[in-house]
Order: sequence, then C-alpha cells, then structure tokens
Amino acid sequence: MKCFLPFLLPALVLAAAPIAVSTPPNEMLHYNVNWPSGVALGEATLTASSTRDSDGPEHMHFEFNLDAAVPGFTVSDRFRSAASGAFCSAQFEKKTSHGSKRVDDKETFDLSTGTVTRGEGSGQSEITSNACGKDALAFLYFVRNELSEGRLPPRQTVFFGAPYEIQLASVGTESVKIGNKPLDTDHVKATVVGPSSNISFDLFFLKDPARTLALVRVPLSLGTFSMELTK
Repeated sequence: MKCFLPFLLPALVLAAAPIAVSTPPNEMLHYNVNWPSGVALGEATLTASSTRDSDGPEHMHFEFNLDAAVPGFTVSDRFRSAASGAFCSAQFEKKTSHGSKRVDDKETFDLSTGTVTRGEGSGQSEITSNACGKDALAFLYFVRNELSEGRLPPRQTVFFGAPYEIQLASVGTESVKIGNKPLDTDHVKATVVGPSSNISFDLFFLKDPARTLALVRVPLSLGTFSMELTK
C-alpha cells in the first residue's frame, strides 16, 4: 500500500498554452479504493467548482481527498488546486499523512514569469514552468476537457510537488464494469516519470459529455490496485 497510494493522484492523478475551454460542471465524485482482490481499502472523493468575478475572469477549484487504512497503517491525503478557466494553475496544496510520515507542501504558479514557487519562507525553491503550468488536479480536468473535444494532450510536465513528465496514449473504447454494470469508456494509458519514480497505469473515462473518470488501475508487484467510481 505504501508504494501504491502516492501514485493515485498522478494516476487520476501533470503544460500547454492557454486555450479556449468549456467550464467543467460543479461535481462531487465518490470512489472506492480496492485491493487486487477487490476488497475495499478506503474511499476517495474528487470535487470541482467554478466561480466568476462580477466583471472578471473565471476561477476553478478542484479537490481530491483520500482516506484508507490497514491494521497499523493509515493514509490521509488532501489535495487542493486553484486554476484559471483555461486550467492554468494558480496554487496547489498537498497535505498527506502516510503512517508516521507527514507532508505539507504548497506550490504557487506565476504565469507572467513562467515559474513555480514551492514552499514558503527560507524553504522556498523555484521551478521553471511555462505560460500555463498545471498541477496534477488541473491537468486531470484538462485531460477530460480535451477528451470531450476528441483530443488527447501531448507529452508534458505536470507539477505534483516535484515536476513529472506524463505521456498519454489512447487505447480505444473498452467496456468496464462499474458497480457490476458494463459501461463503455475511453481507455487511456498513462506513463509518469518523476525524480524517483517511473510508473504506468490505466485510466477509464465515461463517454458522457464531461468524460467522468470512472476507473483507475495501477499494476504493481502485489497485483493491480484500483479506484472505482461509486456515484
């Protein structure tokens, strides 16, 4: 479990120039996180909302929360993203608790200089981005928007604390069971390479207008873990 859970968001759960995009719906999606046997390991929620200034631009807000546990080891993940209407990130917060290990991280995106500032105060560091840097959550919704337009984003850098290179490949239409009901999905293979990680996994998006994320499968040495939409 220790090696699986940190990859859930990049697996979902990452920067292209700003483009005209449609507004994602306000939503709250619920998921079961499952062992390879199918037994539930925990639960997760993915939420999105948007606001618009009276005479200004649109702002989008995304959240991903995960709680899971086995005897002697608990996991609590909290991720928050604020982005523009073109999925360009403004701020990303990551708070995780994996057993006794805790991480509290924040990234601030400066679109005018193309830089990402990680941390605060004396612990700050800067990473070069581009005119529309994306954190992992903003990228997930960007992918959904692109799929709804019949496109797939090219290889690019996405920020999840450290920068990660992600490559997506379309596998085609595949029927998967969600709640014992077969549903047609867009099957996408993702490969993520980071400072100390290299992993591939499968994403399945419903063919509804929003391209809702229905299923994530992560193959590891213990078997294939999954995150499955419940409602």
